[in-house]
Amino acid sequence: MSSQGTSQGHRAIILVVERDPHVRDLEAYFLNEAGFGVEFAPDGLAALEMARAMKPDIIITEVLVPKLDGLALCRAVRKEVELKDTVVLIFSILAAQSRAREAGADAFLMKPLAEQRLVETVRELLAQRAIAQAAAGQA
Repeated sequence: MSSQGTSQGHRAIILVVERDPHVRDLEAYFLNEAGFGVEFAPDGLAALEMARAMKPDIIITEVLVPKLDGLALCRAVRKEVELKDTVVLIFSILAAQSRAREAGADAFLMKPLAEQRLVETVRELLAQRAIAQAAAGQA
C-alpha cells in the first residue's frame, strides 16, 4: 500500500462527513487502502470544527448531514482563510451538482459509492491542488 502524498510531502488527510454507517465503512476502507489518512465527523458542525483544527487536504461530505448540511459546510469552509486551500468534494444521492458548485465545491460525485471513481477523483483533486499551490508559490 503506497502513501499518497501532497505537495508538502505528507500523507493526505481526508475528513469525511457521512451519515450512513455502511457507506462510511466503505469509504474508510477504500480510502485507507489507497493510502490516505481518513477521519470522520458525525455532522457538519463537528466537521467544521475538526477542519479548523486538523486542516484536512480534502473534505468529502454528503449533502444531507445533521446540524450543518454539506452545502452550508462547503460555504463555511470557503469563507475561512485558514481553510481556503481545502478541497471540498460533495458526495450525494441527491442530484445536487449545480447547488454543490454554487456552494463552492471542487467536485461532485453521485452515489452509489464506486471505489475506483472515488479514489481516482480524490487523487485528481489532490493533484490539481498541488499544481495550484505550486503556481501560487511562484507568483
